[in-house]
Amino acid sequence: MDLRYSSMERPPLEPERLRASLVGPAGPLSRLDVVQETGSTNTDLADSARLSPREYPDFSVLTAELQTAGRGRLGRVWQAPERSSLFVSVLLRPVNAQGRPLPTQSYGWLSLLAALSLSKAVGGRTGVEPRLKWPNDVMVDGRKLAGVLAQLVPDSTGNPPAVVVGVGLNVSLTDEDQPVSTGTSLLMEYASTTDRNILLEDFLLRFNLDYRAFCAVDGNASAPWSLGGCLLDNVAGRMATLGQEVRAHLPGGAELTGRAVGLDAHGALLIIDGDGVRQTVTAADVVHLRPAGA
Repeated sequence: MDLRYSSMERPPLEPERLRASLVGPAGPLSRLDVVQETGSTNTDLADSARLSPREYPDFSVLTAELQTAGRGRLGRVWQAPERSSLFVSVLLRPVNAQGRPLPTQSYGWLSLLAALSLSKAVGGRTGVEPRLKWPNDVMVDGRKLAGVLAQLVPDSTGNPPAVVVGVGLNVSLTDEDQPVSTGTSLLMEYASTTDRNILLEDFLLRFNLDYRAFCAVDGNASAPWSLGGCLLDNVAGRMATLGQEVRAHLPGGAELTGRAVGLDAHGALLIIDGDGVRQTVTAADVVHLRPAGA
C-alpha cells in the first residue's frame, strides 16, 4: 500500500479532553501527563515514580507525541514520525482488594495483560482484530502492530517495586515510515478510525478494567475473573504463537525448536521439543521467537 501522510493529517492529542474523561473523579486514572517530545515515556515515568512516589500513585499515565529514544526488549530501538503512533506508559502499584501487594511472581503477566487489553480495545473500536505473539507483541496477520515493554521500578522505602508498562501502537504509519517490512499500522490495515484520542481512551479504560480484575484475584492467572474466564485463558485465546512450531533463539547462540503448547502459571512459554520433552522459556530467556521455518 502506497500511502503518504503529512503532519497536518495527524491531529494532536487533546490533553484537556482526555483528562476530563479519564482522570478521577470522572475516570479511573490517577494522573495523565501529555508531553510533546521525550526520549522514552517508560524511562521518564519510571524516574518520576522513583524520585517522587507520592506524586505518582497507581495507574499514573504518561504519553508523548514524539518519542526519540524508545526501546523495546533487549534495548532494540523503536522510532516513528511525530503523532503517527501512540506512545504511552502506565505506572502500576498492584495490590489486591485488601490492600496487600500482589506477589512479585505475578508481575510477569503485566506486559501480557496490557497486550491483551490493547488487542481487545483495538478490535472493539477499529474492526482490526489483532493477535498476540509471545512474549510482548501485538500482531495482524503476522505483522507487528504494537509492542509492549514492562520494567520494574525499585522502591527505596522497602515497599515492593512498582512496574511501568509501556505500549507503542502504530496508528498512521505508512509503508515508507516502517523501518522493517514486518510491521504494519492501523492505517495500513484499513481501521475504521485512526483517531489517537479515541484509541488512547479506549485502551486505558480497557486496561484499567483488566488490571483491576487481575488485582482482585491476587495476581492468580488461573483464578476466574469477574469479567469472565481467567487471565490465562483470555491470553491463550488470543495468542497466535500457541500451536505453532517455533524456534527460540536463546542467549549465547543456543536454540530451542518445538511446538508451543501453552503458558505456565507465570506467563512463560511451554514448548515440546523434538524429543517430546516439555521446556519452559521465560521472556528473559529468549532473544527472538520465530516460526520454526523462518
